[in-house]
Amino acid sequence: MTLEILLIVAVLVLLVVLLAMQFKQPARAARMLEQQHRAMLGDLHDGLNKQGDRLIAAQAAESERLRAAVGEELRTTRDAVNALQAKQDLLRSEMLAQTLAKLAEQGRADQELIQNSFRNATQHLATSIETLSKTVDARLEQIGGKVNERLDEGFKKTNETFVSVMARLATIDEAQKKIDGLTTNVVSLQELLGDKRSRGAFGEVQLEGLVRNILAPQAYEMQYTLPNGSRADCVLKLPEPTGMVAVDSKFPLENYHRMFDAASPAEKLVAERQFKADVKKHVEDIASKYIIPNVTSDGAVMFIPAEAVFAEIHAHHSDVVDYAMQRRVWIVSPTTLMAVLNTARAVMKDVETRKQVHIIKDELGKLGKEFGRFDERMKKLADHIRQAHEDAQDVHTTSQKISKRFISIEQVELEHTASLSKGITEIDR
Repeated sequence: MTLEILLIVAVLVLLVVLLAMQFKQPARAARMLEQQHRAMLGDLHDGLNKQGDRLIAAQAAESERLRAAVGEELRTTRDAVNALQAKQDLLRSEMLAQTLAKLAEQGRADQELIQNSFRNATQHLATSIETLSKTVDARLEQIGGKVNERLDEGFKKTNETFVSVMARLATIDEAQKKIDGLTTNVVSLQELLGDKRSRGAFGEVQLEGLVRNILAPQAYEMQYTLPNGSRADCVLKLPEPTGMVAVDSKFPLENYHRMFDAASPAEKLVAERQFKADVKKHVEDIASKYIIPNVTSDGAVMFIPAEAVFAEIHAHHSDVVDYAMQRRVWIVSPTTLMAVLNTARAVMKDVETRKQVHIIKDELGKLGKEFGRFDERMKKLADHIRQAHEDAQDVHTTSQKISKRFISIEQVELEHTASLSKGITEIDR
């Protein structure tokens, strides 16, 4: 700081002298000023060198003094640290011994407590399992009773169906035997059908057989006399608005055979015209005798016992079919009559079902309530089973935790030891 002040003063003096010399003697003053300036710079340089030497010497002395003081302080600190370390080791040993003793005592207490808890849990689990077993047995017994009851009902219905099927099979066997007998006597049957009265009887028998096999006895009546005095081969007692439908058997076979046995086209044409006339006459007779307003339905059925005759009419004589439709007479064969009878049976069954629909509805309501109870009880049973499973899982988890706890106690690795060791370490620090 002093050197800087001297340097500033010297510069100011030099400037003043230069200014004074400029006004009086410029050349001489410049030389003198230059000499003085050089001398001043030399003195300044020497002073700076000396000042630097003094600063270096002072710095070296201060560094040596500081090095000695630091070394002494380090030796003192090292001795204190060694003494403190010895005390810490002693204190650690004493506290570790005390901790191990406390942990051993606590471990024995924990073990006794765990054993008591495990015994209580085992006893509680055994009681719960016993109660659950009784509940499950009761529910299963109840369900088994219901199932056995349903199985008995199903078995009874199956036996009834089997008996019915066997009866039908016996009927079919009997019919098959009759068919076999008829097949052996084809020639006799053809001779029999040559007579008009025999053909009528054959048609009536076939009609009665078809109706009896499909409809219930109260749904039809054979040889029924109408209010106008006409006797129909069969009447079908259908529900309203259809009402009573008359079915009459007709068998126009003579001219049918003449059509195919004709020796010339002219004879065939004559036989064909006569065949159409016969069919139309039968249609007219049925329409006039068996369709009575407010007594029968607005239509009647003409049954033709031969499929071939029926096919001939519908395949080659559509005008006859149209005429029958205009007169509200439906021409049927054994096959189509079966379809008509099955439809009639379905209609009557539907009517009877509608009559009993309230009973069926009540029974379905009772069955729905029983099923609701069954569903609710089944849900309760499922909840009990699920709860027992969850309890067993919890007991298993607790058992695993207890086993791990025993292992930890044996290995002296409890969390209390780790926490205490951590606390001791922090005290040492």
